[in-house]
Amino acid sequence: MPQNLKILKPGGKVSFAPSILSADFSCLKKSLSPADKCADWLHVDIMDGHFVPNLSFGPHIVKCVRKASKLPMDAHLMVSYPENFIKPFYDAGAGLITLHYESKSDILKLLKKIKRLGAQVGLSIKPKTPLSKITKYFKFIDLLLIMTVEPGFGGQKFMTNQIPKIQYARKKINESGRKIWLQVDGGINSETALQAIDAGADSLVMGNAFFSSSNPVKMINSIRLYNRIT
Repeated sequence: MPQNLKILKPGGKVSFAPSILSADFSCLKKSLSPADKCADWLHVDIMDGHFVPNLSFGPHIVKCVRKASKLPMDAHLMVSYPENFIKPFYDAGAGLITLHYESKSDILKLLKKIKRLGAQVGLSIKPKTPLSKITKYFKFIDLLLIMTVEPGFGGQKFMTNQIPKIQYARKKINESGRKIWLQVDGGINSETALQAIDAGADSLVMGNAFFSSSNPVKMINSIRLYNRIT
């Protein structure tokens, strides 16, 4: 049974989910050790080579990550047909499954399927997709993921033109009255994390900046301190 993220309901703190896409798989346990000390969960980017021009992980890798880290995991399905991936990744250990609105599937049907499995439900949109396309799904989700790069590759630059979308998403989530994580993914580092937090994000995915940092624990703690004093 996957570790569920329900214990991490939004409540004023900012959560951090390092993306294992940037981890060192030659020494996975060592690479994930800093995350165990400061992160809330791990973010697993699943790519099929069609929805985005890259391939990444299968369910077996998620099982390996479960052995290497004590943290819960979410699976971010950047795939054209997510119905083929939901249960395999849930069974492998992902307690939160995030779909893309732009996939070729019946989104509402799949959101309900994830919930029936017992996992938490996430929904993501690409930079060019208006938030207005997905507000009708708010009552079915636990996490909204705003992409601040075009998905597919790590190490891209944060798109500042997505800040108004983050701000608007925070407004609409507050108006919904539901406790939904507002997650931002793409180009997040020690500087852009603060921009995302100021815009209303309460969950940040950090890949290259986390795993290439000489002291990722110190970096995350300094961002948390900023959030407490602003």
